Amino acid sequence: MSERDVYPAGVPCWVEIIQADPEAAQRFYAELFGWEVVGGAEYAVARLRGLDVAGIAALPASGVPQAWFTHVRVEDVDQSAARVVDSGGTVLTAPFDAEPAGRLAVIADPAGAQLCLWQAGIREGAQVVNEAGAWSMSALQTPDPEAVGAFYEAVFGWVSEPWGPATLFRLPGYVGGEPAQPVPRDVVAVMLATGAPAGWSVDFWVADVEAAVSGAAGLGGSVIAAPFDRPPFRSAVLADPGGSPQEPAAFLDCLPHQVGAADLGHRGRGEQQDRADGHAAPAVTRLSGSLNGV
Repeated sequence: MSERDVYPAGVPCWVEIIQADPEAAQRFYAELFGWEVVGGAEYAVARLRGLDVAGIAALPASGVPQAWFTHVRVEDVDQSAARVVDSGGTVLTAPFDAEPAGRLAVIADPAGAQLCLWQAGIREGAQVVNEAGAWSMSALQTPDPEAVGAFYEAVFGWVSEPWGPATLFRLPGYVGGEPAQPVPRDVVAVMLATGAPAGWSVDFWVADVEAAVSGAAGLGGSVIAAPFDRPPFRSAVLADPGGSPQEPAAFLDCLPHQVGAADLGHRGRGEQQDRADGHAAPAVTRLSGSLNGV
């Protein structure tokens, strides 16, 4: 179990799903993860133990797709948005106020993967991570890791480091995650080269993948990849009722035996990045036990 009350600049800090039917998404994820959902149809905050874990938003008219979006903490959204353009990315939605929570912008990296810049107001980010029902990490799939690696270094200061088939994004000077994790504690995300469309995916912890998949099917979700072993994880991929294999979906993972969430962590797992073949990253919600954290 990990509680967080501050996120330094350059650290992924929040996730939210954008849905055409946000109320259906609220019902689905509340049942699936045991969330308490607070708010209305336009925007709601999901909570565990009274602590914020994720957002659920209505699909805007601006062309933003149905997807899970990862937010990265920045000190100044406007300056960071300018840096995105200077570094070869695109600002899809110009900086705007989401008062009183904060200020944000939607961007795309040079390969087209979308995420958000987040300048905190009263919301720093997720208040609980790395436990059942909570966000554990976000990961990037891209067909051009070299180009996008340079982009994320220029925008967020992330340094790329090969790690098996994946690349770790490290933020020098940052100390996060959990003491027992097997990767450095300055790792904030992971990147995997893939032929699938570029995109960021999100992972959520679950205690039992089979039970979560069965529950999701009973709630109207669909199973994209049935539970499978990916040592040391047990994983699955599913889509919520509003999604499809190309739209909001979820990767579900757990660890066997008695490994606790506090022994693992948030943001930037290596082994967990070899995703089910052929599944695009945009809006993937994985249920996961991750190897490191914020």
